[in-house]
Amino acid sequence: MLKFHFLRGYWDLFPWYSVVKYLTHTLLFLNVIFFFIEEYAALEHTFTANLSALQFIQVFSATVDTASWFILLLLFEVETSLIDLPALGKKIKVAIFIFRAFCYGAIFYAFIGYYYELLTIYDTTLVSKMDLCPLTLDWSLLVDIDEFISLAAFNCELLPPVLMQISSFNIVAALDTLTNVQYLTWLDLINAGAWILVVAVLELELYLLQSKYSSKRVINSILVIKISLYSVLLAAAIYWGFAGDFLDFWDASLWLFAFIFIELNIFQQQDFRAAIKLSK
Repeated sequence: MLKFHFLRGYWDLFPWYSVVKYLTHTLLFLNVIFFFIEEYAALEHTFTANLSALQFIQVFSATVDTASWFILLLLFEVETSLIDLPALGKKIKVAIFIFRAFCYGAIFYAFIGYYYELLTIYDTTLVSKMDLCPLTLDWSLLVDIDEFISLAAFNCELLPPVLMQISSFNIVAALDTLTNVQYLTWLDLINAGAWILVVAVLELELYLLQSKYSSKRVINSILVIKISLYSVLLAAAIYWGFAGDFLDFWDASLWLFAFIFIELNIFQQQDFRAAIKLSK
């Protein structure tokens, strides 16, 4: 009866909770599709031949990252919203562990992709417009992160006198555009790393909540670490909002919003366990 009354009292405070939560999940799933469309379009200007495993993750890092996080979010939702998690069957626990391990592997794989994308965007050489414009066939201009336009005689003449060629690709960029894209690529890497740390802290927190080793001091320390990491992620979202791609800003904001629900579920577990102790 304690469990029933606790849950009823908790959810009565937020009658809109489930609707907003699952709407957020739906929008995040749509973002996976949007990232795939954006990165698939960029593929025309980068790796046009058969992709190696490393090239694949460079091109589709955001798609793989977002899809893996989406699956992981659903797993966290299951683990944090089920109060009596230790009572779950062994097969369900094993299935959750396998899916979670697969997601972590994919997320780390995507992190490597962001890293190599950063190396690529810094591997540049100077090129003159006078040398470039007669050779516009198969050349592209970088206009934003993962966004290109094909060069032709009519638009090549509008370019600044000196451009930067990116790595060995037939891709050039104006210096200010290249600098902005380099900052955004750094942001991708930092954002991905911060989320990996967030999920590591959440795993630790869930373990402690399900064990006898949790204490108020440890939980408070974890809270401070999470606030610091979420602050980094919020700063990244704000930067994307002013200087980056709208899809990146929208996705970063949605993920922060989605993890509010995970945190609420964890707070619910903490309150429920405290209520259990008081009832004994």
